Amino acid sequence: MTDIDARGVNVIRGLAMDAVRRADSGHTGTAMALAPLAHLLWTRVLDYDASWPEWPDRDRFVLSAGHASMLLYSMLHLTGYGLTLGDIGSFRQWGSTTPGHPETGHTAGVEVTTGPLGQGLANAVGMALAERHLRARYGPEIVDHRTFVICSDGDLMEGISHEAASFTGHQRLDRLVAFYDDNHITIDGPTELALSDDAPRRFEAYGWHVVDLGEAADDLAALAAGVDEALSVTDAPSLVVIRSHIGQGLPTKHDTADAHGAITDDDEIAGAKERLGLPAQESFWVPEDVADMYTRAGARGRPRRDEWEKRLADWDGPRAELDAALAGTGINGWQNALPRFAAGGSMATRKAANQVFDQLIDAVPGLVAGGADLTGNTGTDLAAEPMTAGRPEGRKLHFGVREHAMGGIANGMAHHGGILPAVGTFLVFSDYMRASVRLAALSRAKVLFVWSHDSVGVGEDGPTHQPIEHVASLRAMPDLDVIRPADATEVAGAIAAAIDHDGPTALILTRQGVPGLDGTSAEAVARGGYVVSGGGGRPDVVLIGTGSELQHCVAAADTLRAAGTEVRVVSLPCWERFSRLTADERGAVLAAGVPTLAVEAGTSLGWERWADATVTIDRFGASAPGHTVMRELGITPERVVEAALSLLG
Repeated sequence: MTDIDARGVNVIRGLAMDAVRRADSGHTGTAMALAPLAHLLWTRVLDYDASWPEWPDRDRFVLSAGHASMLLYSMLHLTGYGLTLGDIGSFRQWGSTTPGHPETGHTAGVEVTTGPLGQGLANAVGMALAERHLRARYGPEIVDHRTFVICSDGDLMEGISHEAASFTGHQRLDRLVAFYDDNHITIDGPTELALSDDAPRRFEAYGWHVVDLGEAADDLAALAAGVDEALSVTDAPSLVVIRSHIGQGLPTKHDTADAHGAITDDDEIAGAKERLGLPAQESFWVPEDVADMYTRAGARGRPRRDEWEKRLADWDGPRAELDAALAGTGINGWQNALPRFAAGGSMATRKAANQVFDQLIDAVPGLVAGGADLTGNTGTDLAAEPMTAGRPEGRKLHFGVREHAMGGIANGMAHHGGILPAVGTFLVFSDYMRASVRLAALSRAKVLFVWSHDSVGVGEDGPTHQPIEHVASLRAMPDLDVIRPADATEVAGAIAAAIDHDGPTALILTRQGVPGLDGTSAEAVARGGYVVSGGGGRPDVVLIGTGSELQHCVAAADTLRAAGTEVRVVSLPCWERFSRLTADERGAVLAAGVPTLAVEAGTSLGWERWADATVTIDRFGASAPGHTVMRELGITPERVVEAALSLLG
């Protein structure tokens, strides 16, 4: 390690100590331990141009150990991404661009939102998968980069990492390099309190190439050799294992659980700075020669970026298709490819979704669909070749029984760009995915989560597979559009709305067939709610239905009208979209001041927002044919009529 390298590494350590001390909050030790690795990556390994953080063909870097965010922020400041020393000094403060854990879209240079452990590793898998897929379709002259991720003991303990690592080994994603920071420390103390895994052997069993560097965290030459070996592998992902020492440079706290958290003791920090050759009484110190070194590193990718821009300008490939894929939308006029469904007949909405996806394959070039061992059951069995190690250009993904990793991988694909992922499983198993879905909502990842078998209509599989509270719990999540279409027509509108949306969408679909209804509208789904029938004049009662229960509102309305009651039927497939309308627009649909009755085969929780009374289910289901369970639990037109009359007194 040259003198300027050593000084640069120690400046990174100093910034981490000073930012955490000023915030009186954060994680000091990992940023100090991995400073040499970060220095190597940003000065010699990563292909990037700090002046254009969104350059599509840049290498991707993911900090799965998101608690070590000061490591990333230090590099983004030093290499010229626009973070100032003032931003570093505002670490973890209100309105700062340096939040406690990295957030994409909030800080330039942050690729994905990390912090919940294991998520970043799954995101990196999705990014590597997207790169390989796009390179196979559009050629290495347009797509040719790698993905790097730093993960910790905690990342590898979380179950999502096991799912993601197994999937990655099977896919043989050779352009993915993961660095395992094996520091033997967790919050509770030594990892030996709870961990005796042999991670290298485990990853070898998954099909990864493992480079075990041992005690090399401070050895730039050894780290560089490890990276070179990983990059030379052409048939497997690589795990580079580094035995680091948390809080490297601290006089008394290195290799302790205390170093995992915030080091704020003035004497400890002063002692560390003295050891590291930093001015003990000066905070956020970056000498001019170190600043110049990193500024040059941040610009060294500019020639490669310029070459890429020239190749793109000269490229004679399908440019409109590529642009649409990168934008996560369809080619101009893509809406014309949406199928139209006639009223009448019966079709499960999951089957309608499959038809819509199939029709959109050419019009929405980034669309990739797949499921967690349930592609055929959830409507994600795209009429395309599977995406495999031998056929990376395939448009259909088989994730296996790995719901949690599927969600994290989909987020990574979406944030990479070029892929619009639609991933499916049964609605009850959305619980396995919840952490990934929450991060999709938080980070505005454009993912279509397809959840079928949406109610007790599942039938004989019984209460373990019959959702009750799931739709309500998903509606409680900010920035997630939850759409429960009533028939095939609304399915087409729901998928179109998701493609036009700039964040994640949950598509809630039936197992059982539902009738194609008169009055439903694909276009109106984008508004979240609309009048299906009875729109003229002021009604006596409004019946609100979603999903498979809208048919019961329609049937009940016929009965009530025959008895002289004026009824309006409203479809409310998406609360979130409906809530974004003005109060007057919502009132025009729901007939403000008129009694309202909501009908949904799920919990009543939340319906008080829109309805005065409900026909809902506030208990678990039962094992029997789906129509029997629905009838026994009161989801019938007769029960809707009874409830409406009761509401009217």
